[in-house]
Amino acid sequence: MLGLLKFNTYKKVKKNINIAASILSADFSKLGKEVYEVDKAGCDMIHIDVMDGSFVPNITIGPSVISKIRPFSKKPFDVHLMINDPARHIDDFVAAGADLITIHYEADKHPIRTLDYIRSKGVKAGIAINPATPPTVLESLLDYCDLILIMLVNPGFGGQKTIPSQIEKLKVLSKMLKKHNKQIFLEVDGGVNPKNIKTLINSGANLIVAGNSIFNGGPDYYAKNIKKLKVTQDKK
Repeated sequence: MLGLLKFNTYKKVKKNINIAASILSADFSKLGKEVYEVDKAGCDMIHIDVMDGSFVPNITIGPSVISKIRPFSKKPFDVHLMINDPARHIDDFVAAGADLITIHYEADKHPIRTLDYIRSKGVKAGIAINPATPPTVLESLLDYCDLILIMLVNPGFGGQKTIPSQIEKLKVLSKMLKKHNKQIFLEVDGGVNPKNIKTLINSGANLIVAGNSIFNGGPDYYAKNIKKLKVTQDKK
């Protein structure tokens, strides 16, 4: 699969926080070009939110669009399925070019089976939880996933502010991973900006999804916006 070196060198990645650009904030009228531009600007991954209008109130894109934008970047495609019954669609997203597929705990009756199936396809598997879901539900899933995604906002729309209580959840999950000695990415998504990224990293996050804070201003600003996030995280 494309660009999976960083997924396989977890200890190295922990020291160098990865930034995933969420194309939910991109200009959909020229999505392929947007993916190319944000790749060139220095993001580490392309984060793709798939919404079905049922599990979440919004509708975005599906595998056919992902397959069309796949040639515009060699960076890992981090595909976040905010859809009900995601197991029915895994093959389609694998074929479209996903390098990592994340399902929601709340949307799948048999998450272990689905996570296992994703991995069987040679793709990394992630599990996401909504703000109201307690972190304890993930303890039995740690052997079956490569990534945990903590939603810092209620999923469905971009441009929301981080819910403060989710910072504590992040800390709990970070301690849980250390307790079980699990090398799993701890991803956060929702309201990330230069003002709060350091707090998120200090709380345990090592994969940061950013949308508006990257795409704001258009292509001429993408590199500057990504640099702001990376410079902020490096400040003592």
